[in-house]
Amino acid sequence: MVTKTAAILISGALLAGCAGQQIPQTPYSPVPVASNFPTSSQYTLQAAAHWGAIAQHIEKGLAADLKKSPPRPFYIAEPSPQASPFQRALAAQLVSALVRDGHIVSRTPAGSLKVDIDVQAYTFAPGRAQFRYPGEPTAITAGVLALTVLEPVAGVLAGVAAFDAYQYQHAKFASGATPQTELLVTVSVSDQYRYYARNSTAYYVADGDRTLYGIAADVPAEAKLIKTYQVRGDR
Repeated sequence: MVTKTAAILISGALLAGCAGQQIPQTPYSPVPVASNFPTSSQYTLQAAAHWGAIAQHIEKGLAADLKKSPPRPFYIAEPSPQASPFQRALAAQLVSALVRDGHIVSRTPAGSLKVDIDVQAYTFAPGRAQFRYPGEPTAITAGVLALTVLEPVAGVLAGVAAFDAYQYQHAKFASGATPQTELLVTVSVSDQYRYYARNSTAYYVADGDRTLYGIAADVPAEAKLIKTYQVRGDR
């Protein structure tokens, strides 16, 4: 009986020791093993008011990146007629943000640093996993989104005291399903010889606002199945 009890205790100790350690993965596999990327937050554009905040965010980033460069005027070309409402508004608001902070924005490219804004849209399959805060609401307001995303922007911090700690902590999680469309906004500063600054930021686009970003609206599946035939009578 003593021997049997000792064997049980030893087995239990071995199992406990194994439970406290991670079992190493097989070092070799016939195919790559699928795994998830680390979780990261991404900003959701829900209103045109966010565009101005994005322009301020870009301007602050450019000022920081170019702090060590000789001061030169900026030049932002007029968007093409085919540009989306978002691209046109972003270019105009970026000019306003630069001028507001004391930078010189030239109307001609000669002797200036050219600021290029490239916007790419990517559409993904519906039903992508949406991060949820377990057991907590995920409501969002424009003010809290701007505070969470664009904390360094001057003027955005006003009104923080109006939100309690609970709302501020959880407001960064947008409500609803993960949008199917993402924008990649790349801003470059260069002259004819070199790049001085370049950064890219990804944003979710609310599905109902996709046309504002130059994305064609989806055609309902029912409409794709309907064909119209013209019937003419006898002559």
